Amino acid sequence: MDLIADLSTQIRERTAAGFRRIVSGDPTGAPAWVAQLAEGDGVGYFGPDSAAWAVHGGLPTLVGGIRALLMQALHPAALAGVMQHSRYEQDALGRLAGTTQWLTVVTFGDQTQADRECARVRGMHRKVHGTYEVDGEHRPYDATDPELLRWVHLAFTDSFLTTHQMWGGPIPGGPDAYVREWAKSGELVGVENPPRSVAELKMQLAAQQPLLRGGVKARETAAFIRRPPLPFAAQGPYAVLLLGALSTMSPQHLSMLGLPRVPSAVAKPAVGALLSGLGLALGSTSPSQRAATSRIDQQSTSRD
Repeated sequence: MDLIADLSTQIRERTAAGFRRIVSGDPTGAPAWVAQLAEGDGVGYFGPDSAAWAVHGGLPTLVGGIRALLMQALHPAALAGVMQHSRYEQDALGRLAGTTQWLTVVTFGDQTQADRECARVRGMHRKVHGTYEVDGEHRPYDATDPELLRWVHLAFTDSFLTTHQMWGGPIPGGPDAYVREWAKSGELVGVENPPRSVAELKMQLAAQQPLLRGGVKARETAAFIRRPPLPFAAQGPYAVLLLGALSTMSPQHLSMLGLPRVPSAVAKPAVGALLSGLGLALGSTSPSQRAATSRIDQQSTSRD
């Protein structure tokens, strides 16, 4: 029995280490910016009892991240920015790691860390501009455009909320609290008047619909997201996560991207089983959460 227990522990540890290497983009699975979350001063913009901690600390974000990338590909200007100013096809995991860093630091870091991380992102956005073609017309785009930033924010917020509601636990304050809290992240990177309730989120998403397109480039990007160059061991789990993302998207958006419809009756139990297994391997809290909790606990102890 001891041998079986040791083997089980080794499998869980290797699974967890491999997973964190992929998501973080760091060979050790523990990039320096995670350890830095234990430093700093203050709770941050959110805190342990917040809706943002509950949603972003959960494994359904794995599904939400895929869904958000697919949603972003529907906007021709956002898609042009990615295709013209990133190496996503050559370094898909690097782009994932950069997004993971921003999301994690803003959620779990103190305010200074979050502000610094958003300044890094704004600096990257200032370099992203050009033209894109839509309906036979060439139009300019700029990644600092508040309306373009709005679409990215809406795609993230809607995707993380939708997938958490499907596979996650309770949200402190409910879905409206999450949308309201996460509006702060949008403001920090330049979004003007982001939604602060689920009703506002749905209204702003609907207002963006006339701007969305399918087309060859959007379908090619969706096909790449469908089969990214992942390590062999990660391909099966990723396929399940992708099913989850597709099952939560509208038929209209799936059709525009050339993607199949997936019944939630198929995806929900499959994704649930996968996330449960990952939860056993990874533990109930992430290294980022533990680092942030340590920072907050140390400050509480020093005040006492």
